[in-house]
Amino acid sequence: MTKPFVYMTRQVAVEIVAALEEVAEVEVWPEDRPVPREVLLQKAEQADGLFVLLTDTIDEELLNRAKRLRIVANMAVGYDNIDVRAAKQKGVIVTNTPDVLTEATADLAFALLMATGRRLIEANRFLHSGGWQTWSPYLMAGQSVYGATLGIIGMGRIGEAVARRAKGFDMNVLYHNRRPRPIAEQTLGVRFCELDELLRTSDYVLLLTPLTPETRGLIGERELSLMKPTAVFLNVSRGGTVDEEALYRALKEKRIWAAGLDVFAQEPVPVDHPLLSLPNVVALPHIGSATYETRDRMARLAAENLIAVLSGKEPITPV
Repeated sequence: MTKPFVYMTRQVAVEIVAALEEVAEVEVWPEDRPVPREVLLQKAEQADGLFVLLTDTIDEELLNRAKRLRIVANMAVGYDNIDVRAAKQKGVIVTNTPDVLTEATADLAFALLMATGRRLIEANRFLHSGGWQTWSPYLMAGQSVYGATLGIIGMGRIGEAVARRAKGFDMNVLYHNRRPRPIAEQTLGVRFCELDELLRTSDYVLLLTPLTPETRGLIGERELSLMKPTAVFLNVSRGGTVDEEALYRALKEKRIWAAGLDVFAQEPVPVDHPLLSLPNVVALPHIGSATYETRDRMARLAAENLIAVLSGKEPITPV
């Protein structure tokens, strides 16, 4: 019997590919850049399964051409790159990789909080440029982390993991969510509040929501105007959740103090993007889950979903 065909849009660990090859014919895009659209469309027409990343758009056009497709395994928690509704209509299973990247992303979020609040990147550049000539009382002075108030927008698994870290710094943690999380409140000592109260009160505002029609542009001119002039805004969700032009104006006009951004509306972000010109912005290339261990676990889970579905079993982590 002919094996099903799986197309992988990026290279991962060889042992993960080998596990897939036990149940399928596997072809891997050989370059460390997104597969061109025309190539992806061509391979999708032949594929029973797709192993994809956030850089790959799985839309209605592709799904209409992929007559044999049974599963799209996304190597990510978020799946805004996939038209899930169209996939469901076509009978195509969509899976993601929840849980396995929680702790790594929480580490990154808290590291970004500290780097932005304490101006670590700016201070490093200052030293290397020869700017450090003497000690001064307010040289590279930043905002306190210990004992500060952290507001988390989106109290899912990652939000809870960040809250655990924040407690080690004796931070007062507020959160806003679609619905309260009583167990998190009991175990972590966090407090639910409405979005406006969180924005007015927090020293650090951390955005961790998925990108949905409801959260697109969630943080805009009005929301930024509610924040303290000493507040630090952090985005480790998706770039589309923020009005970047409004954020640029708020930072440029010093209506908020700084921003730490791991995500942007356009990725890779253009090097001439206005936000990158500001000294009070710490910008990262979407590396929330980027540890070797975590990326291997994500790839393995995506492969396990493919193996399960192509073997006639239920997916492990369906969207």
